[in-house]
This record gives sequence, C-alpha cells and structure tokens, in this order.
Amino acid sequence: MGFTDKALECSECGNTFTFTADEQEFYANKGYANEPKRCPACREARRAQRSSYGGYRSSRQMYAAVCAECAKDCEVPFEPREDRPVYCSDCYSRLKPSGR
Repeated sequence: MGFTDKALECSECGNTFTFTADEQEFYANKGYANEPKRCPACREARRAQRSSYGGYRSSRQMYAAVCAECAKDCEVPFEPREDRPVYCSDCYSRLKPSGR
C-alpha cells in the first residue's frame, strides 16, 4: 500500500502539519486506526505535561502514620486503621512476602 504525505490540522493549536508517508506506514504497522489529532509540538507538550503530573500519584491523598516496626513517622496512601500495622517504605520492603 503506497502512502503519501497528508496535511492535517492540529486540534490543539489549529496549525497545519504534515502526516508523512513514513508516519502513516508506522501507524498502519502498529494497527492504529486513527490519524494523529495534534501536531508534533502539541503532542510533545502534552506528553511533557502528563509526565510532570506523575500520573494519578501526584493527586493521591497521603496519610500520616507511625511505622509499627521502627516507630518512624511516615506517610502512606491509605487511611491507617487501629487494627492493622503500618510500615514505612524501608521496613515494608524488608518485611514484605517474597511472592510480590
């Protein structure tokens, strides 16, 4: 199948960009059904923005706790309960079951 360069309009900035024949072939080989919606500059900016947020982890609420092993203050991503021990990351790494 022969591919030829295509001019597309970026949905983000409105500028026209070229979807090259090589890129089209790459998309086809990967099984991608849709053409890119953003120009390379906007795609890169979006990628950088997403990675700077750290995914869901940056918005995750942390809770103060005291490690049941070493009594060090720490933070955990869940609300500690009185009936369950909480470990700091160092102690947890040392104590966790080897199956994980």
